Amino acid sequence: MPNAVAAPGGMLLSPKDHTLIMIDFQSQMSFATKSIDAVNLRNNAALVARAAAGFGVSTILTTVAEKSFSGPMFSEITDAFPGEKLLDRTSMNTWEDEAVIARVNEIGKGRIVLSGLWTGVCIVGPALSAIEQGFEVYVIADACGDVSDEAHERAMQRMIQAGARPMTSLQYLLELQRDWARTATYDMTTGIAKTYGGAYGLGIIYAKTMFGASEGH
Repeated sequence: MPNAVAAPGGMLLSPKDHTLIMIDFQSQMSFATKSIDAVNLRNNAALVARAAAGFGVSTILTTVAEKSFSGPMFSEITDAFPGEKLLDRTSMNTWEDEAVIARVNEIGKGRIVLSGLWTGVCIVGPALSAIEQGFEVYVIADACGDVSDEAHERAMQRMIQAGARPMTSLQYLLELQRDWARTATYDMTTGIAKTYGGAYGLGIIYAKTMFGASEGH
């Protein structure tokens, strides 16, 4: 029988062990997205962006044909990273873009977390490519979307079969915090959850307002 130890598993994410790549969260791409409604998509993208910015996660923001076709990246994302350069591409597969790959190599982390539009094209491409090159890949499933439920689900299955690890936007935030006794990021984490965490966020607001509850005690 193995001996249990009070320590996190190695497959859990921490703020300093991965690069987040947010891909093609742009107006034109969102118009045809049907697997998730635009309100939830923007909310989840904002949650991921605020979590990454707050925890100091190495983050790459990339667009496709921003000026000529697809339009600007969601302000919910760019507002979280003021001054961050957007890497605009012509390739549908982010992993084929030299500027993006140069940035990945400059950051130098072996784990990649992906989110963006569309799941079956712009997420599958870099996920499968990165896995083949030896990277560990995580995909934030509810911060991705595609032209249909079928397209999104088949893409997620394809990536999982190749070794990608699926997660959700709220899971991403809470995995970065992971311990309510970490007081330095407690207020930030609960603040993000209150704004973007849906019913969970409402529960935090209620508990703190009604009886001053705190998860750390």
